[in-house]
Amino acid sequence: MHTHKVKAFGTEAPENDLELITIERREIQPKDVEIDIMYCGVCHSDLHTARNDWGGSVYPAVPGHEIVGRITGVGSEVTKFKVGDLAAVGCMVDSCRTCSSCAQDLEQFCENGFTGTYNGKDKYIDNQRTYGGYSESVVVDEHFVLHVPENLDLAAVAPLLCAGITTWSPLKHWNVNENSKVAVVGLGGLGHMAIKLAKGLGAHVSLFSRSAGKTDDAKKLGADQVIISTDEEEMKAALNKFDLIIDTVPYEHDINPYMNTLTVNGTLVLVGFIGEFENDSVSTKPMIYKRRSVAGSLIGGIKETQEMLDFCGEKNIVSDIEIIKMQDINEAYERMLKSDVKYRFVIDMKSLKD
Repeated sequence: MHTHKVKAFGTEAPENDLELITIERREIQPKDVEIDIMYCGVCHSDLHTARNDWGGSVYPAVPGHEIVGRITGVGSEVTKFKVGDLAAVGCMVDSCRTCSSCAQDLEQFCENGFTGTYNGKDKYIDNQRTYGGYSESVVVDEHFVLHVPENLDLAAVAPLLCAGITTWSPLKHWNVNENSKVAVVGLGGLGHMAIKLAKGLGAHVSLFSRSAGKTDDAKKLGADQVIISTDEEEMKAALNKFDLIIDTVPYEHDINPYMNTLTVNGTLVLVGFIGEFENDSVSTKPMIYKRRSVAGSLIGGIKETQEMLDFCGEKNIVSDIEIIKMQDINEAYERMLKSDVKYRFVIDMKSLKD
């Protein structure tokens, strides 16, 4: 397999900063497209992978799975794209394509494990890991590449590829529409997209917040109301109200207080926290007495991601972002840990050419 070298930002060890490195990309295969990366969003998963918080990181690690760019090369069998097209890549660059999940366009649940955009196993290059979007270019099978609506701000499209689809997928799966009442827990990269997308679908949208400090921001994003979760009266007023709660909080927390705000048949879906609930286990009482559910959801399939991008194009929905240079990524990680960003950093990849 022939490869070519490209510039990237990555890290050689969990305790190291990210720095300029050279990586190898495969030459274009018949079904591949090559994308010149213009913008790449910065996701919490990038930081977790760089620092090996989840275990299993292989170094050098090059994060980035919210990729927007232009196609500079296509393989001989490519039918969906041509050179010059705008294109995007999210969290996956391959899957087995034959299991029952893949057959239903649910590649994110591939029974043989999807290939992550970074830190996945590249099936084309022996024993090499996939490298993400903190780089000049990327080569991806066309099936996992998305069309980007031309009318949207490209930098602000990037976070749709992870934060957007992660919240869109449950909104669609639980049939949110103009008659739905939706609540969001956590106002970060995912939470702000959950508000915008639920609003775009016509729902009544609330934000649960621990303090009043987020009220103005949430309303600017389109929330109809903010409920202070530490205020007993406000929580009482919210009993039996929500069809769907999207919980985007990325660490262990008590979900019991929210359960009684669900309607009969309501669902609280976790999209932020991966791991064990140890301290406050979930009470079955609110579930059994009102047929409520606690569920989980992971990104979305390629077909669904394309539907989301098309919907965002129609409704003119993008993320609220702060653009940074590639060279400022380490500082951005520190700020992200303090939630000091509204609401997603996006790297302008022109800076990598400097």
